[in-house]
Amino acid sequence: MIRRVKYSEINFEKYGACVENSAQRKYSASKIFLDVTANKLWDVLVYHDYEAVMPVPFIYKNGVKIVHNPLICQQLGVFSPKDDQNINEKFLHFLCENYLIRVYYFNETNKFYTKLNSKKNFILYPDDYANVFAKYSPKRKRKLRLDDEISDNSEIREVSYVEAKKFIENHVVGLDKENDAVALLNTFEIFYSLKRLKFSAFYYHQEMTNVIATYSDYDTIALLGNFNNKEYIKMSGASVLIDHVIKENIGNHIFDFEGGNLPGIEEFFRGFRPELKPYATIESSKKTLIKNFLPFLMKGKLF
Repeated sequence: MIRRVKYSEINFEKYGACVENSAQRKYSASKIFLDVTANKLWDVLVYHDYEAVMPVPFIYKNGVKIVHNPLICQQLGVFSPKDDQNINEKFLHFLCENYLIRVYYFNETNKFYTKLNSKKNFILYPDDYANVFAKYSPKRKRKLRLDDEISDNSEIREVSYVEAKKFIENHVVGLDKENDAVALLNTFEIFYSLKRLKFSAFYYHQEMTNVIATYSDYDTIALLGNFNNKEYIKMSGASVLIDHVIKENIGNHIFDFEGGNLPGIEEFFRGFRPELKPYATIESSKKTLIKNFLPFLMKGKLF
């Protein structure tokens, strides 16, 4: 039996235990991550007594509740002791029958009988750094060999949110709206204050040229942002920063590249030779949402 549990009614002790001990464990399904990214606008679908759970973030559009994965919250889906296609299908059916869905992303472990579209993610698993580096593509290794002039006049620094903010504002790309950039920075600021987020910057002649934002979970380092001054793109500062974080953490942490369906981004990430980990998605157009609105209204399911 699957039931919907509103945020105010969630047993967070049982929810947290289910997610933390699940076969699909993802930092993005933790209460702290969802509370910040979804602003506490999320339900949980619960199987029996929290034997399996599925967080469902949503927004309100003109008073209508619509499922939508939050900005930088890449994967959610079903969390259970063992991934079970039959149970996953039950969750999928319940979700589709009871919610208007604009965007929902499952996790890379969830398997379904129903054919769903997918997106790409890339993961490096814990290993000795020397082994990880040895697998880098020849092109990536070349990019990491800085010439003497750049090497002598550059450095990596960990910087504060305040130091990173202006650079990000000036160089953020790929967001649909200006409001998205504001939301991204607000989320970064909260995670930074909670000591979950770090900013690493590449400096050339004392000028900040690249910044990456990485989120830390107990077993995962996730790349939540990669920001570059295009004037210095050929210097490979982004590659150097990512390699630095990998070197510092890969011995006992997963490194999660957080996606890359755009050809240029995918090619960049593949240079580090991570494992491809696709995840299932549901995405509906605005036209489809409008088409589905009336049937849901008639059924009284726009809760």
